[in-house]
Amino acid sequence: MARDDDTLVQLLTPDGERVDRAVGPDGVEYSVDLTDAEYRGFYRDLVTVRRLDAEATALQRQGELGIWASLLGQEAAQVGSGRALRPQDMVFPTYREHGVLYCRGIDPIMPLSLFRGVDQGAWDPIETRCGMYTIVIGAQTLHATGYAMGITMDGKVGNDDGEAAIAYFGDGATSQGDVNEAFIWSAVYTAPVVFFCQNNQYAISEPIERQTRVPLYQRAAGFGFPGVRVDGNDVLASYAVTRHALDHARGGQGPTLIEAYTYRMGAHTTSDDPSRYRPPAEAEAWRSRDPIARLAAFLGKQQIADESFFAEVDEQARTEAVRLRERVLTMPDPAPDSIFDNVYPHGSPLLDGERERFNAYRKSFEGSAH
Repeated sequence: MARDDDTLVQLLTPDGERVDRAVGPDGVEYSVDLTDAEYRGFYRDLVTVRRLDAEATALQRQGELGIWASLLGQEAAQVGSGRALRPQDMVFPTYREHGVLYCRGIDPIMPLSLFRGVDQGAWDPIETRCGMYTIVIGAQTLHATGYAMGITMDGKVGNDDGEAAIAYFGDGATSQGDVNEAFIWSAVYTAPVVFFCQNNQYAISEPIERQTRVPLYQRAAGFGFPGVRVDGNDVLASYAVTRHALDHARGGQGPTLIEAYTYRMGAHTTSDDPSRYRPPAEAEAWRSRDPIARLAAFLGKQQIADESFFAEVDEQARTEAVRLRERVLTMPDPAPDSIFDNVYPHGSPLLDGERERFNAYRKSFEGSAH
């Protein structure tokens, strides 16, 4: 794997060989001790998330979604970190964390209704402990930091039942002022937050070497908190590193920056053409490090799973994808005046007047040639 140093935490090689333990740049030792059922559960999550993502991409290509931001290639980073979360932790995603939402138990239809334009995101952040998708690059890191500072003020850190926040963002977001401000505030106030950067090598079309002169995880040192680079295509290492960082935060030890070193196998979004800015050989090289293939190899070598299990998982994922497609195609369009519904919790005279004029305008077209 191409990388800038030898400190990348890896517990499962691309060939599916287990590494008992790995030591991060700060001297922390990472390992996992999972049951066979837990290993199989990780595989099931990875396959299902990828299949649902592929279905969403197909739906967009067929005109059923306005746009879609695929997670192809980044499944291990999302599933590994998502499964490390405890129920009380709070998630602040970008617009690509479909795998994290899945691990949070959020109905897969929810992000699709957003990208179909039916709603602005229909899951309940309080119930699911997961914020809405954030389109503004890097803004969610400030939201997570402020929320984490509130956790500290409420005295919900320093014990096993403590809470933590986690903010997801990409490598391109590290150039945003919001992200750096979040680093400053979280460090100064020892906020229980984990910054999870999925370094997929490109900020849309801008390669990582044009964004930074040092590995991204090393930036944490300048702000006064730990940083660690993990193999983002290794679900076990992603799980172990995130679990430790969250424990560190819940214990009142402050923030951690995780750089999940991975690769965006598809386009930035369905409106992007990656063939215009990256060579085919690069994507092919990363294909050999596929997160699902390496876990499948491990399960087979260790006789934890057989062909019947793999076939059953594939069929279940296909069934879920078909069901998702059916639900998208039967999703009702919102009433045009529903845009006024949630501006204020109890409405307002001004809003009522705007709604009335809007409906009168629409009605003026009835029976006309327009």
